[in-house]
Amino acid sequence: MEVKTQTCATKASSTANINSSLDPKIYISAFINFCSSNLALPLPPRITSHLFSFFLSLSPNFLPNHHPLVHPCVSCSLIKAGNKPPPATPGKPKKATTFQEFESITSDAWDVGDDDDELLAMAAQNLNIEVVMETANKVIENHSKQQERQRQDETTEPGQGEEDAQEEVAAEELEEEEEDEYLRVEEVEAISPDASFASQSSPYADSRLVKSHSEAPIGSPRDAAGERAGLHRQRSLPHRPPVIPLVARMADQNTSGTPAMTEREASRLDKFKQLLAGPNTDLEELRKLSWSGIPRQVRPIAWKLLSGYLPANAERRESVLQRKRQEYFGFIQQYYDSRNDEHHQDTYRQIHIDIPRTNPLIPLFQQASVQEIFERILFIWAIRHPASGYVQGINDLVTPFFVVFVFEYIEEEVENFDVSSLQEEALRNIEADSFWCMSKLLDGIQDNYTFAQPGIQRKVKALEELVSRIDESVHRHMQQYEVEYLQFAFRWMNNLLMRELPLRCTIRLWDTYQAEPEGFSHFHLYVCAAFLVRWRKEILEERDFQGLMILLQNLPTMHWGNEEVSVLLAEAYRLKFAFADAPNHYKR
Repeated sequence: MEVKTQTCATKASSTANINSSLDPKIYISAFINFCSSNLALPLPPRITSHLFSFFLSLSPNFLPNHHPLVHPCVSCSLIKAGNKPPPATPGKPKKATTFQEFESITSDAWDVGDDDDELLAMAAQNLNIEVVMETANKVIENHSKQQERQRQDETTEPGQGEEDAQEEVAAEELEEEEEDEYLRVEEVEAISPDASFASQSSPYADSRLVKSHSEAPIGSPRDAAGERAGLHRQRSLPHRPPVIPLVARMADQNTSGTPAMTEREASRLDKFKQLLAGPNTDLEELRKLSWSGIPRQVRPIAWKLLSGYLPANAERRESVLQRKRQEYFGFIQQYYDSRNDEHHQDTYRQIHIDIPRTNPLIPLFQQASVQEIFERILFIWAIRHPASGYVQGINDLVTPFFVVFVFEYIEEEVENFDVSSLQEEALRNIEADSFWCMSKLLDGIQDNYTFAQPGIQRKVKALEELVSRIDESVHRHMQQYEVEYLQFAFRWMNNLLMRELPLRCTIRLWDTYQAEPEGFSHFHLYVCAAFLVRWRKEILEERDFQGLMILLQNLPTMHWGNEEVSVLLAEAYRLKFAFADAPNHYKR
């Protein structure tokens, strides 16, 4: 049993770096199942569930930066070329009599520190990247030729039967060649993200997102074996979602590149401008207008007013802005140099680690100047709030404010925008405004981040009670498969659903949160309940603990826009209207 455990751990170590860009939860499940199937005494289901829960309960910022545990059987099929490692000499391993000895024996299964580069080099050598890229390039070239021929066919005049027949024969030969290439790429695409993405997206000229092979065009070449292999890979190795430009993410918000505003949208924008142009803004009226969404052109000033950062009196706004911005940079001069002091070093180190993990798919947030801004904002907030300090997840809460306030100075897309092209004064204003608005938000939910995070504990418990009343079938289904609400809803509360929704949806959601009294602290509970019940059908279809957890932490919302968020908010408001003033109604 010890030998099998060691072998399993070693195999997981050797393949841990191969699919590091894919979803770690799939491979946690595969690793546990593989261990269970190879031990002399299989693990009981309850132990397996708790192991999976333990891995999955790790910090949401921690998991994406660690290599997932890959099923050794999967990795074996990926090594198509290159020299195979020599067989190990069989021998009985030394019996571990202490935990320290056991740890030293199995340490290679978990080390992902300084040996990363060496392991990656070994993987690259075994997998022969040149073969992978050559295969991918051939597939791309073949598909390009096929698309070019299809375009020529569309412009061909009728009556050219002989030429059409020749083209059909050539197309059949090309399809057979493509089929062979496709099957080769099937085995290697999981270890080459670029090749995988190319092989998935190139065949379909309509650029439609194909979720599975069953949705592929009918003309796509597949034989029975290819279909089975593709279906198996689609189930066990989900494709990484494509990078969606932030302009596309914000398409419902009338950014550049989107269709012109409708008459209704133009009318709403006029109402906002008239309201904000008065000497004293009626905040109650502003909240009513903002509940259904705020036009991008006036969102920066509206958010500052709704958060309490700016006064309602128009004459005082400029002086308040100048004073608050000077105050913030005074904090930086006073505190930021202390980030390397011994008693602040751990805080700054954690912030420094988390910043690059913030929206890693959006180039804007990977710029050095943007990351420095975020580091200053988060460090100053942590120093000024010692009761909670910095907690992982707070870094996500800066991004909506930063994006909204950047739009105050630009008209073009923001995803690839180089913030260094802005004037220094504009950057300083964006930084200070983001700090103060984030501080206003956190003032209302600070108990979410104090010791033991009691605010989140209470909200998760309230969510469980609420769901048990509004959809007993979903609640009982969770109980049947021993899914605890804390295992998936903790992140919903800690990150305010930012990890579950695209950025465009988060910004739209926050329009309503800021318009709703206690939106972030109270209304968010009903949004989470409506969000969970929204996936009722998918939840009830899952028949095991692991499937439920994978679904709940990877809900398919990448296509969501304003319409879906508006429906979600309407359902949340209905729940609030029914239960908020009658707490005993949903308590058993």
